Formats: sequence, structure tokens, C-alpha cells
Amino acid sequence: MSLAYLPEHAQNALLALDLAKKEAAHLAYTHRTLFAQHIDLEWVRNLAQRDDLAEKIDAFVSRFGRLQDHIGEKLIPRFVALLGGTPQSLLDNLAYAERAGWLESTESFVSARKLRNLLVHEYMSEAELFLEALQTADEATRMLTVIVERMEQQAQSVGIRKQE
Repeated sequence: MSLAYLPEHAQNALLALDLAKKEAAHLAYTHRTLFAQHIDLEWVRNLAQRDDLAEKIDAFVSRFGRLQDHIGEKLIPRFVALLGGTPQSLLDNLAYAERAGWLESTESFVSARKLRNLLVHEYMSEAELFLEALQTADEATRMLTVIVERMEQQAQSVGIRKQE
């Protein structure tokens, strides 16, 4: 009998996956409540007067960045090691993840990483740029969620996680 993974990496991969699933759930909640609103240029310009909306933006940006960091720095490298690869640089790991089918595009993931700076810094100064970044982050949130779902499927397919 041969294994489809290296057992010594299973626990770390599952821990990273479980944390990613929790972070994805928190992000999904904030995403749902934020994007249930009609977000346009007027909405963005009113952020300075709406502490409740600014706080929601901060929560979204924080959760978005945290999940993205976790996927790139922990989840993917641990799954690379689980499957017998050697975790390398972020770009190398993302290329591995793309080949494995965990993410659609390394370029899209890297582009989404650049959003954080725009989301953190621009809503106070450039409403149009911030609105565009927020709309892009809406789509990127779906990408991050799909990555976590695909890695859950990978865990199930190699046998370290039973189907729920």
C-alpha cells in the first residue's frame, strides 16, 4: 500500500486547513454584511462620517488580509510538504498550487495581495481608487474561499480528512 501523502506533514496541514476554514467563515460573514449594501462612490465618500461603515471596512480588510496571508504563508506550503514537495518562495508555492488546481491563477492571487494596501490607505484620500479596490476585493474574496474549499477537497482526496 502506498500513501498519497507524507504522514509526518498531515497534522500541520490539517491545522492550517482548519484555521483557514475559520478565517474564511469570518471573512464570509463580513463580506456578506458589507456587500449587502449598495456600494458606490457616494457611499465611499460618506465613510468619513460613518464610523460604523469605516469599522466594517476595517474588519473586512483585516480578515481579507489575514486569510490571504495564511493561505500564502501557511496553508499552501504545508500542503506542498504534505504531498512531498519542498516549500519554496511564495511565487513558487503559488505556481505549485496552480498546477495542483488549488487556485486558478498565481497572477490573480498576487494581484489580490496588492489590494490590501489600496484598501488600507486609499479610502481616506481617493474615493474612486478605493471604490475600484473594494469592487476587486469583492471578487478576490470569492477566489480565497474557493482556494480553501479546494484544499479541503485535496485533504479528503488523499485521505487525511473524511468527507463531511
